[in-house]
Amino acid sequence: MDAGAGPRHEAAEEEKKLKPRRTQADTWAMHLAAAVQFFEREGHLRVPLKHVETIPVDGEGQEQDIRLGSWIGNQRSSAATLAPERVEQLSSGCGGRRDPGAEPDRGRCG
Repeated sequence: MDAGAGPRHEAAEEEKKLKPRRTQADTWAMHLAAAVQFFEREGHLRVPLKHVETIPVDGEGQEQDIRLGSWIGNQRSSAATLAPERVEQLSSGCGGRRDPGAEPDRGRCG
């Protein structure tokens, strides 16, 4: 008998099929929500590289862990190529203070 076969394996495979894939826009929105949550709590976005922020997802008590530290670092390193609408989202979501290219110790959003 195949070690991976059986009711448990089949149930796990069925669950994978039911989960819709996230679009890039969905992923961006989740990371932005994590950044806003962190900013509202801490008052800055000097996020440690390995920091993981847990955000609520949908209204059923589900949560998602977001690797916020690495995402913020990526936004800073690609600040010059961010789409204008994403720059605006960062700006409006973080108290209007946006400088994705800022050094982490300057205390600005992004």
